[in-house]
Amino acid sequence: MKAILGRGKFPKNSIINIGGSKSESNRLLILKAQFQNITIKNLSESDDTNVLQQGLKTVNGTVNVHHAGTAMRFLTAYFAAKEGAEIILTGSSRMQERPIGVLVDALNNLGADIQYLQNEGYPPLKIKGKKLQKRNVAVQADISSQYISALMLIAPMLPNGLEITLKGKTISKPYIEMTLSLLKQIGVQANFHNNIVSISSLDKIEAIEIIVESDWSAASYFYSLVALSEDLEITLTSFSEDSLQGDAALSSIYKKLGVQTVFNTFDNSISLSKKNKQLPDSLKLNLTNTPDLAQTVAVTCFGLGIACELTGLQTLKIKETDRLSALQIELTKLGAVVHIDCASIRIRKSTQLVPNVIIETYQDHRMAMAFAPLALKTPLRINNAGVVSKSYPNFWKDLKKTGISCELLKTTP
Repeated sequence: MKAILGRGKFPKNSIINIGGSKSESNRLLILKAQFQNITIKNLSESDDTNVLQQGLKTVNGTVNVHHAGTAMRFLTAYFAAKEGAEIILTGSSRMQERPIGVLVDALNNLGADIQYLQNEGYPPLKIKGKKLQKRNVAVQADISSQYISALMLIAPMLPNGLEITLKGKTISKPYIEMTLSLLKQIGVQANFHNNIVSISSLDKIEAIEIIVESDWSAASYFYSLVALSEDLEITLTSFSEDSLQGDAALSSIYKKLGVQTVFNTFDNSISLSKKNKQLPDSLKLNLTNTPDLAQTVAVTCFGLGIACELTGLQTLKIKETDRLSALQIELTKLGAVVHIDCASIRIRKSTQLVPNVIIETYQDHRMAMAFAPLALKTPLRINNAGVVSKSYPNFWKDLKKTGISCELLKTTP
């Protein structure tokens, strides 16, 4: 499917109902698999969450997570600790290029039985579930926080709980804090202090209903739209000022780009509007804690003619695609001058956008959604537009509500 985008007729204020956070939903599903009396409301409708739900129904056989990296990591840990499970865990060709050795080593050190079926350190995996008796494990913390969250989420089902020592600089720390908060919310004793995460074992919990907050990562594309507009106003539901999600940093990041966020406590919505049109010549951000915002911020800055330097992006090379390289290629098509290294991207100030460019998505949902707001500045096309279903199936429909002209065309395989 191809998306053809351009400027349309803009309403005074559009209201967008963004679905539940994929990050919260996936963590809660692993916890619900252990404690059936957890009720989850506003669950994410993303492909990743659907894949995880289906995977959790399997005890013996093959589970294919396709492109879902979170599902791969969380299910690796879950099945390793589930007695009697015998699973082949696999994914797409790209998933089989994404490293998982740090997590597998940690689990095997705890007594798990996980084998590589093809390449050492990468899926597919053969997992035989066992009772993991050991309590202590050390994990490299500067590669992916999902390895750590995967271990944290299975800690309540381990007979002796779990103590995780984090080695190196911890990246994406808000996601670890999110996992910790959800564990505490259901009644698990857990703490994170001096690079050590300690979580107690738990047999049962009181019945609890948890409402998943809407996805701040998905909200980023509407922040970008407002930033790139003259006077666009958008209301997003349902968001909290004291969010568990690290990407809630959007409100402060985009304030620098002229977007005002008003938190409406009466209905848990946020109202976005363009207020400050005196923008800086350049923007420098360390996104170690919020790497999923990098693509959106980079495209916004380019569209506004602002130079930017984004650092702390070492995880982007092992995502759905090598996101730094993909950004460089696609922004260069549009006329940008871009420099990347292993953990950063720098974009020179530019006032010219090449029109009618075709953006490739590289099987990466965030590439499609991050570039879409540029339709406010220049007509463009986005190939493989259906990839947004990975995290935000209704994205193109919601984009139209803001006034963007969006025509979706089926393409032949």
